[in-house]
Amino acid sequence: MKCGTVAVVGKANAGKSTLINVIVGEKVAIVSPKPQTTRDRILGVLTTSDYQIIFEDTPGFYRSKTELNRKMQKTARKTVKDVDLVLFVLDGHDGLKEEDLTLLKSMVSDIPLIVAMSKTDIMPKENIPENLVKIAEIDGISEIIPVSARKNRNVKELIDTILKYLPTQDRIFSEDVVSDKSSKFMVSEIMREKILLKLDKEIPHGVAVLVNEFRKNKNGVYEISLDIVCEKQNHKAILIGKQGAKIKEISAYARQDMEKFLDAKVFLTTYVKVKENWRDKEALISEFGYIEQ
Repeated sequence: MKCGTVAVVGKANAGKSTLINVIVGEKVAIVSPKPQTTRDRILGVLTTSDYQIIFEDTPGFYRSKTELNRKMQKTARKTVKDVDLVLFVLDGHDGLKEEDLTLLKSMVSDIPLIVAMSKTDIMPKENIPENLVKIAEIDGISEIIPVSARKNRNVKELIDTILKYLPTQDRIFSEDVVSDKSSKFMVSEIMREKILLKLDKEIPHGVAVLVNEFRKNKNGVYEISLDIVCEKQNHKAILIGKQGAKIKEISAYARQDMEKFLDAKVFLTTYVKVKENWRDKEALISEFGYIEQ
């Protein structure tokens, strides 16, 4: 059978996580319309009777001066050297910029490189041929596929194209595996996703979520206790909101998704704490799980 690893790379907010979730058919990566949503090398697995594709969703390339971002970029760069195929997701709906093309050129190597031009459902149709021509002018690109994850447009064609470049070998994971991440990890990511979605631009990406308790009781209900760690006291005030209204709203929103993910009732407790400028502190980055792999 065909089986291999695919690094999914691109700029922040290009649609990488959305595309992987659609391909795998389950939520394996959180999604928000903001850069730096994905902080880890998250793995999603698509298995059929004929093939197994192992996707590694990397942190998006994004200009930031924090130590955390430096580690995230190193993770992304390392991933592309250790796979069978690189899938570069390129958001061209606002028109291709020179920095997009420069980043794409930097991904060219002896490893096959496929470009998925994403969000074609919101892109002016007249821009698509022009973008395809600009991408095709770059030497070293194996294939270019315009896709829309939200409309499920050309997703099958993308999978078929990926399979052309994967080796023939036995599957690496068992048939029932869709991600290498634990339920505990995904619960923390779901909470972080809802914080990003609900707070919009009121708070930067200096938020980490730590799981203190993750237990399933005999009655089938999960007891989950989380720490939401932010960088400043005024961020804590924003997170909590007037008389705790904002944190209650975020928690209720997250709990619904957690229950859907776990297929069980969830009793959720959340606490908000401050660790000043934790994204620039090596010890805290490691403690919170954002370590170089």
